[in-house]
Amino acid sequence: MRFDRANLALGLGCVALALLVALIWIPMDSTTGLIEKVRRRMTIGDALAPTLAAGFLLLGGMLLALAERPKTVRRLSLKNLAFLLMLIVILAVAFTLMRWLGPVLAGTLTEGGYRPLRDTVPWKYLGFLVGGTAMVAGLTALAERRMTWRGVLIGLAAALALIAVYDLPFDDLLLPPNGDV
Repeated sequence: MRFDRANLALGLGCVALALLVALIWIPMDSTTGLIEKVRRRMTIGDALAPTLAAGFLLLGGMLLALAERPKTVRRLSLKNLAFLLMLIVILAVAFTLMRWLGPVLAGTLTEGGYRPLRDTVPWKYLGFLVGGTAMVAGLTALAERRMTWRGVLIGLAAALALIAVYDLPFDDLLLPPNGDV
């Protein structure tokens, strides 16, 4: 029984990243736990969503590293590294759009800046919607090796679905990155 070395390396990298996020980044970044009790009411803590994401990353990395592979052993190639570089670029662009689109537009179009507007429509959805759409559309284009309107529409639908699930039911929740702005 042999393992595919490229998948083993990627899986172990995901495990290491998940452990780094769960054990170092989340405790240093969040001021609350997973679930908080505030005034006899249970609320979602700042650490819940990133901890769940780290858990899924850990599980996926372990499955990738430990799964049985075909008898042929493939090594990491320049194509693998180019793919990872494109993945990082797409995520960096999407997160930059998410973080800075609202503040930059509000800074140029309004006098008061972004902070007073960050919990008002359309400002509170702008960065999340555009950045989320760019992320899904970009990753779809990377996987399909071409940009399509279908990928953009799927990205838009995914971002809208996340807004509907996470923002609409809660009055006191700010979508990322609005809580930090």
